[in-house]
Amino acid sequence: MFCCKQSSRALLVLLTLLFLLPIDCTGRSSTTDKKEISLWPEIEPSKTDYLRVSDLHEIYYELCGNPQGKPVFVLHGGPGAGCSPYYRRFFNPDKFLIVLHDQRGAGRSRPFAELRENNTQNLVEDIEKLRKHLGLGKIILFGGSWGSTLALAYAETYPQNVAGLVLRGIFTCTQAELDHYYHGGVRAFFPDAYDSLLAALPDPNRRPLPNYIFELMTSSNENEKLKLCRAWSRYEDKIGELESTASWVDDTKASEAAKRMIITLGLFENCYMANHCFFKEGELWTNADRIPGVPITLVNGRYDRSVRR
Repeated sequence: MFCCKQSSRALLVLLTLLFLLPIDCTGRSSTTDKKEISLWPEIEPSKTDYLRVSDLHEIYYELCGNPQGKPVFVLHGGPGAGCSPYYRRFFNPDKFLIVLHDQRGAGRSRPFAELRENNTQNLVEDIEKLRKHLGLGKIILFGGSWGSTLALAYAETYPQNVAGLVLRGIFTCTQAELDHYYHGGVRAFFPDAYDSLLAALPDPNRRPLPNYIFELMTSSNENEKLKLCRAWSRYEDKIGELESTASWVDDTKASEAAKRMIITLGLFENCYMANHCFFKEGELWTNADRIPGVPITLVNGRYDRSVRR
């Protein structure tokens, strides 16, 4: 659920039409040639810091772009993926204040890979605490896959603080979506990836899978846990891209951030999915009437098969 990269091209086209992205890095503004669509140039944060959100957790955050610009909160996927410099480049830095943060236990947030006090409601409140800490009014929420889930959960809790939603690869954590992802729906499109995941499990026939995988990850020794997390990350990556090799998962020269993400992706995603993302069935749909006045733009890529449609 963490990337849904199949939506990337559709997202780039959409954001260009919304005047968030340039056509290329030279500043041209014509939208006639979609082949030239690109991200904004790389930028460095103007500020990085930590915000303590509980006695146990403190979250890493960074600010980029115009301090006086329209504030947009970028919500990373996973849970557990963490933010990357790539996410800074979706917005005109002259017009937007770009706020990135690593959710509890992920990325650079501390303590690393901590599951205690870590659920969807905690993450929603962390967004609100960060918004208040920065002294911001209404914010735009930008996210894909799990990021879209968290954005909807925040908007339904604090609709008065939301200026708009731009979401891709929508995931609402219904039982049908979980079954599609874990129990065979994805196999129709990515049989090799699905069968490889099952082959990594001691009992490939045991169900439900998220509960079983999470149980294995929390009861195994560190070496076995890492093997399972690698198997999960391969599965995630191979169904998130049309031509993925998932080579980064087994790259011995991978960055420390990538190695840490392998652990938090496997651990956090299966913890959250085993707990239905801490929602009641259909809760995000049931509460959708709380955000009738919030402008929302949704996009899914044509080949996005990781989430049931």
